[in-house]
Amino acid sequence: MADRRLQVFHAVARLLSFTKAAEALHMTQPAVTFQVRQLEEYFNTRLFDRTHNRISLTEAGRKVHEHAGRIFELYAEMENSVRELTGEVSGILILGASTTIAEYMLPSLLGDFKNKYPDVSVRLKVSNTEGIVSMVENNIIDLGVVEAPVANKNLSVEHCKTDQLVAIVPPGHPLAEFDLLPAQRLLDFPYIFREEGSGTREVIVEYLNQIGLNSNELNVIMELGSPEAIKGAVEAGIGITVLSHATLVKEIKLNTLKAIPLDPPLTRPFSFVHQKQKFRQLAMEELLEFARQYCEEHP
Repeated sequence: MADRRLQVFHAVARLLSFTKAAEALHMTQPAVTFQVRQLEEYFNTRLFDRTHNRISLTEAGRKVHEHAGRIFELYAEMENSVRELTGEVSGILILGASTTIAEYMLPSLLGDFKNKYPDVSVRLKVSNTEGIVSMVENNIIDLGVVEAPVANKNLSVEHCKTDQLVAIVPPGHPLAEFDLLPAQRLLDFPYIFREEGSGTREVIVEYLNQIGLNSNELNVIMELGSPEAIKGAVEAGIGITVLSHATLVKEIKLNTLKAIPLDPPLTRPFSFVHQKQKFRQLAMEELLEFARQYCEEHP
């Protein structure tokens, strides 16, 4: 409902990047540039300084950015007030989730939510935990669901469920005979790791350090960006790894991989993360409540 030029400007000002704003708004970069120029023509002044491929807000730009934030808050409050009276739950929600959660937890949750609230449009951005937290910090997404602890104390973090991570090996591997695997044995075989910034990787490194093992001693022969790619590499006999037990239902059933609990056990939280102070639309409140209930029913 708000002025499109102002919405686009606000995104660019928040991210200090035309490219990132275009991605966040699902627009082309030339379209973003055009909208900003339209607003600058309206105010008859520059809103951004553009030097050496970097941009910064001018004094006028800072004023517009400050007022734009308050305008959007008022719009959201107005829409919520009307929808609470009418009982309508609708709008657009932008979620972000780390890869494991997006692939193995959210499809059923969002499917059930969509059945209950068909007028709510949900858009999902997938990244690693580091990327999702950054998107929440920069107001690119309304809600993030992550698989590692969040260090930023200015964000609200709600625990959803506890995930168990296990060692996985192909059948016939020397470790496949173990029912409980001493963590030390992870250092004895070629290891396949998630990419830098992955919540899974971060949790494993912290776990090894806490039990007195040096994560640098892992014989890392490959780094891959998704659980499916890693499982395929393990099935092919390239190496072993540690992954969420939730990602292994199909492989365990088909007996293409063996999942072995670690000693000591390794668990991590799946958590919701969002801005503490950000005004939340009614659809967002309903999604949070729906997700809390889902986590209780699927511990």
